[in-house]
Amino acid sequence: SDRLKRALHIAHVDDFLNKLPVGMDSLIGEKGIKLSGGERQRVGIARAVYKHPEILFLDEATSHLDGDSEKKIQAALHSFFKGVTAVVIAHRLSTLKEMDRIVVLNKGRVVEQGSFEQLLKQKGEFWKLWQKQS
Repeated sequence: SDRLKRALHIAHVDDFLNKLPVGMDSLIGEKGIKLSGGERQRVGIARAVYKHPEILFLDEATSHLDGDSEKKIQAALHSFFKGVTAVVIAHRLSTLKEMDRIVVLNKGRVVEQGSFEQLLKQKGEFWKLWQKQS
């Protein structure tokens, strides 16, 4: 279906799916082909995109991907996010650049919130974290 193809494309699952012995019909998991951590994350993202929930929770969803794959998936996900509310937990701050609103927590408390640019201009907690990562 178009919905399935879109989900696989957004998560870049089609990149490695075509390399499997019988493509989409390949058995994966314990009794089948073992996937890498990044490939498992891509499958998880594809499942979430396919379900198209009103609210999507992503907790370190791209942490096992290489930088290039992460950028491709993030770009594809941002167009998908326009139709849903996404709650994204990320320690790699570059993954948050396109988010409408970022909430910064410290010890379980909200210490800042705003867009990526606003938070950098404030030179608060987010800015300090950004400096450590760049």
